[in-house]
Amino acid sequence: MRRYQVDPEFVIRDEQALRGLFPAQTSLAAQKCQDALDEHTRGFIRRSPFLCIGTQDLDGRADVSPRGDPPGFVQILDDHTLAIPDRPGNNRLDSLANILANPTVGLLFIVPGFDDTLRVNGQASLVTDPGILESMRVNGRVPKLAILVRISEVFMHCAKAFRRSRLWNPEHFQDRSAMPSLSKIILDQTAGAPEDADAMRKIDDDLEEEYKRTLY
Repeated sequence: MRRYQVDPEFVIRDEQALRGLFPAQTSLAAQKCQDALDEHTRGFIRRSPFLCIGTQDLDGRADVSPRGDPPGFVQILDDHTLAIPDRPGNNRLDSLANILANPTVGLLFIVPGFDDTLRVNGQASLVTDPGILESMRVNGRVPKLAILVRISEVFMHCAKAFRRSRLWNPEHFQDRSAMPSLSKIILDQTAGAPEDADAMRKIDDDLEEEYKRTLY
């Protein structure tokens, strides 16, 4: 596929041009941004089983990584500090390495069934404090480290994106079998997936077993 080229005439190059396309933000939109948690944002975090964390390295290369666990998995250490357990993954360590290079992070908390979300921005560090990690034990396993986030901004985000996408509406759920399995996609992109359906099914089954074995 040929690389798309946009006409330079239609590229927005400064904030003045950007803001000229939209009405001014309301005073409420500006005032809702807080620098600490309150009863409402604490309650949202305690209900959330899932978040996305956005990071960047020193060269500005960005990454967004999902994190999930039972509701309340993010520890609220105080009204300015959160701790996120780091569970076993693929060991790319993209988010963790980025935090070491550039501690500025953005978090998006999601609660199933809620159309509104919670955004948190702050400065992150990686910690191995046994007191924190022990409280994150699941199935007898303690994480190797936690991501500590010092909050600089926290605010609720409106429901429009979730309502446009109909994310929680079962009538709009898509059949996962409409696309190949994760194993086949990755093998097609790398070493090549086997043509034999039974062999591919065995690889998929092995991945499911690995999930069960290494989830924590």
